[in-house]
Amino acid sequence: MKSSAAKNILALLLLTFLLLPIFTSAQLVSVWPGGPPAIDLWTLFANILRAVWIIFTFIAVIAFVVSGVLFLSAQGNPEKIKIARQAVIWGSVGIIVGILAFSIIGIIESALV
Repeated sequence: MKSSAAKNILALLLLTFLLLPIFTSAQLVSVWPGGPPAIDLWTLFANILRAVWIIFTFIAVIAFVVSGVLFLSAQGNPEKIKIARQAVIWGSVGIIVGILAFSIIGIIESALV
């Protein structure tokens, strides 16, 4: 049962990605009758980077909310507190790695432009 659900989700995602250019080009034509403006590679890269940054921020907030729930549900149990503390530590490490990754991208971009 799980494999068929996974196949259905994968097929839906594939169909979405295949049909996405059709929907976006239809929207661009209706907004710009003469055709969409030319988008250079750096603008496309910046837009993708902005979307990834928003997703990263959302995941980081969820990680800390989960850590807080783990602390609240520990109820003084040392083992559960240890798990919650590790969740906070790994969430912080993930945020530091993410910020460093985005900083490296910014440094490389400023060096190339």
